[in-house]
Amino acid sequence: MENLSTWVLCFLALLLLSGLSPVMPASPDASPIDREIKDADASKLRTYIIRMRLPENATFASTQALENWYRSLLPPIAANSSVARFVYAYSDAITGFAARLTEEELGYIEQKEGFLASYQDVKLPLLTTHTPELLGLQPGQGLWSNSNMGKGVIIGVLDTGLAIGHPSFGDDGMEPPPSRWKGNCPHNGIGCNNKVIGVRIFTSSGGGSAPEGAADDEVGHGTHTSSTAVGNFVKNANVLGSGNGTAAGVAPRAHLSIYKVCSSDGCITSDVLAGMDAAIKDGVDVLSLSLGGGPRALYADVIAIGAFSAIEKGIFVSCAGGNSGPSPSTLSNEAPWILTVGATTIDRNIRATVKLGNGLEFDGETAFQPANFSSTMLPLVMPSSSQEYRNCLVGVVMPEVKGKMVVCQRALGSRIQLGETVKTNGGAAMLIINGELDGYTTLAEAHVLPASHLNYVNGSSIEKYVNTSKEPVASITFKGTILGVSPSPTISFFSSRGPNSISPGILKPDVVGPGVNILAAWPFEVGPSPNNSATVFFNMISGTSMSTPHLSGTAALIKSVHPDWSPAAIKSAIMTTSDIVANDGKPITDELHQPATFFATGTGHVNPTKAADPGLLYDLNADDYIGYLCGLGYSDAQVEIVTHRRVTCDTVKKIKDVELNYPAIVITAAASFDNITVNRTVTCFCSGKTVFKLKVDKLSGVSAKVSPETLEFSHENEKKTYSVSLSWQSSNVNDAEGNLWWVSDMHSVRIPIVVRA
Repeated sequence: MENLSTWVLCFLALLLLSGLSPVMPASPDASPIDREIKDADASKLRTYIIRMRLPENATFASTQALENWYRSLLPPIAANSSVARFVYAYSDAITGFAARLTEEELGYIEQKEGFLASYQDVKLPLLTTHTPELLGLQPGQGLWSNSNMGKGVIIGVLDTGLAIGHPSFGDDGMEPPPSRWKGNCPHNGIGCNNKVIGVRIFTSSGGGSAPEGAADDEVGHGTHTSSTAVGNFVKNANVLGSGNGTAAGVAPRAHLSIYKVCSSDGCITSDVLAGMDAAIKDGVDVLSLSLGGGPRALYADVIAIGAFSAIEKGIFVSCAGGNSGPSPSTLSNEAPWILTVGATTIDRNIRATVKLGNGLEFDGETAFQPANFSSTMLPLVMPSSSQEYRNCLVGVVMPEVKGKMVVCQRALGSRIQLGETVKTNGGAAMLIINGELDGYTTLAEAHVLPASHLNYVNGSSIEKYVNTSKEPVASITFKGTILGVSPSPTISFFSSRGPNSISPGILKPDVVGPGVNILAAWPFEVGPSPNNSATVFFNMISGTSMSTPHLSGTAALIKSVHPDWSPAAIKSAIMTTSDIVANDGKPITDELHQPATFFATGTGHVNPTKAADPGLLYDLNADDYIGYLCGLGYSDAQVEIVTHRRVTCDTVKKIKDVELNYPAIVITAAASFDNITVNRTVTCFCSGKTVFKLKVDKLSGVSAKVSPETLEFSHENEKKTYSVSLSWQSSNVNDAEGNLWWVSDMHSVRIPIVVRA
């Protein structure tokens, strides 16, 4: 049994239909599975996902017939229990089911023929007006014109639900969903239109069909991510007057199907898998999951397993890399068939300048910019009795802050709550200062009182001033929206980092995108006081949750232009055309403004326009991953769990992870060898005769030889293979990084090379 208790999540949303769903809930007359359980062994019940192999030569006439077979595997006491034990029957993401069982009952099922694995259910906590323009997307021009803004493409978002009726999900300019669409909406289609074409709810505590209104987003996360990916055009979008402009998603003419798999309490793994199962059955083109867990073997990662089923059916899967940076090896969703996304800053500040009594000024950020706040100097205080006071944590009592500006050190958790603590104690304003690891990343949030979030360098100067002045004072001046901030993008402090823990030869994250201070739709009002006249709300939040839908929307645009491309081809196009230079003309930096490694940036920052015309593609299909999985040392059964097919690894050509036809090369140097040769195969996305010539960056302490040095293509879809031989000194103590380029008259196709010391 695989225990998923180490997982940490980030986001999600999905919805359940009983009759037509590929995931069949417990029968309607069963008791809700989260009700108070009366059975004597109720305290021993746990929900398990059971992975089964179908009987050889077996056929099932319907999903109900498949569910009946799953139910027959339950021990008699569970099958006849007065408490609903059967939770979900899966058919498309995996073959298997979810049920509430004791350990003894699980042991009974483990003895059944065809049993492969079990996973204990776990509750996972949850992990824009300017960004389309920042990504080079303009109405009537370029990629938005060529792709019809994602017209006809369907994005499935797994998150916390949706603000039904928000204008970001209106269907002005939308056409009906394509005829191939198999999904639907509950309750006579309430909440659906030509933009929102599917609504399903998967919260296992609900048992059967969810009540009307259950799709509503009580958290805000799902509304935000969905509108970032596919939101329609909304004029005068802003957060408390800041960031004002026309809001739109990356693919504003794409359709949305929402799958609610999370509530305010978190996300259950069996629900997430149920949502993936339904989305595959419904026929989405792109799956967007702003959620994830810590590193896990691929055969024990239900998201990776469900995603493999999706890519087999041509569905592109984009997942968040996680918010556990800047420490190394903190990524989620490391499977090579998933696009793993990191987060960067954008070139917009919502500025709040702090002036100290000594005349020094420091720029910070906040979305709340009160027009009536006086610039008069206020007494400045920094609580110092204990760490919880310095962090202004919820519940601390600080009578000394009344009427003053309070300096709070940023801690894990909500910055908004820091302001609530200060406000509750009578504080007049707040300065949030970063810790050293947070660096230069600042967040513009809808605070409940006048505030400014400052980077570590500026914060350290303010802290020194407070500690060395007899009567420290300060003021805040709110300067509104500033564009063109440099350097941008930079890697955010929270964006999780590689190297890949599960498969070191696969570069992760794959790519980075806008994920800091992203303005998008929101279900309810934010800020210090209610505005009863407001009916449309937006919010500005940050995370790899926010960067992921930018990439999901980008994939939808590419899918619209190239409907026959495989998920791996779309992924390759995004990776090989990404940017590695910021708006100051220098390499992208990290949160400390130091050059960022590929384990922070992946291949680089997404460039949607270039991705639609990449020149060369590093393609893969589902079968290509079998030799890779066997090469990881997985057993036949473990490979079957991932790939849904019987495999005998002894008869398969095994490959090392670095040998997979991935658009990056990552080598871990070892004392036992000092050279390696790997091959890559590229497919020409070109017309007529095209010649690509080699360019290789110099790698410190590493010799790179590529053969051939010229690739000549005569027609589109022609394939060519080249080899890369790398050698290095065993005494190297630092990682070496560089890029390999194939350059033609029209294209420059790049992949990173990393040799880890």
